[in-house]
Amino acid sequence: MQDQTSQKAALIIIDMVKDTFDKKHSYPIVPFAEKTFEPLNHLIGCFRRKGWPIVFSTDSFQKKDFFFQGRMKPHSVAGTVGAEVIEELDRSEEDYWLPKPRFSAFFKTGLEHWLRERGVTLCAVGGISTHVCVLATMMDALCHEFRAVLLEDCSAAFSEKVHNETLDHYRRNALEPLLRVMTSEALAAELALV
Repeated sequence: MQDQTSQKAALIIIDMVKDTFDKKHSYPIVPFAEKTFEPLNHLIGCFRRKGWPIVFSTDSFQKKDFFFQGRMKPHSVAGTVGAEVIEELDRSEEDYWLPKPRFSAFFKTGLEHWLRERGVTLCAVGGISTHVCVLATMMDALCHEFRAVLLEDCSAAFSEKVHNETLDHYRRNALEPLLRVMTSEALAAELALV
């Protein structure tokens, strides 16, 4: 098994977009997602000091997107301000902003190749929502043979119950240690980021 401190990690932050946090929408996920700002910014600082990749992957739907044929209302439309990363997160020009057409940051984005070029072996994933886009990205990381960590204090769902049930489902799994649930502090300590 690979020594944890010899790994190179990428921090992948999912769907922290202006449309979601716009007060006119009153999305139920917002109060839970706002709690992730501090741990995400702390981890961003740790990754930046280490020189490791930070990816902001955001929904980038089309105006007449397939998903808008259901109950989902149009949001995060490509090229709009609402599809941009929120200002509360410490995003830098050197970070990779990766618009994505679907739930996973790996789907039709070239992310796998980009990570391999940088020698990444582990994807630490946070953002919104825990049980959909964060989980889809984490699973795709595994499918592309990256180790994956779901960051429990850096992710949010529309309710604490759904968030915690998702985490609990993956705390003990047959893929451990390839797939793990961890706090940002535990990950930073394990990877000697602090």
